[in-house]
Amino acid sequence: EVQLVESGGGLVQAGGSLRLSCAASGFTFDDYTIGWFRQAPGKEREGVSCISSSDGSTYYGDSVKGRFTISTDSAKNTAYLQMNSLKPEDTAVYYCHANVPGVGGSRLVYWGQGTQVTVSS
Repeated sequence: EVQLVESGGGLVQAGGSLRLSCAASGFTFDDYTIGWFRQAPGKEREGVSCISSSDGSTYYGDSVKGRFTISTDSAKNTAYLQMNSLKPEDTAVYYCHANVPGVGGSRLVYWGQGTQVTVSS
């Protein structure tokens, strides 16, 4: 069974840092894309960052470029999102997302349970 378990959210003051973790089970970090979306109340889901195992490419949303860094530890099947210089606008529920191969060439999508990040001014 594939599971994504998120941790690391919390309350931090503006300018502070948090590191989110997404621990995956049920698949190995081989052919995958993993990252985070976030959603604040009343707003659309926003892509934050992701990383692809195929070429190591990374994506960062415009609002977090230069402040957030995504990384993975394949041995631990864990992805990390280092968030620095946090702003109140970063307040949202952050959802880990993974896209992994399924049977017969299909792709499967999984979501973590979400972790709340609150940045106070």
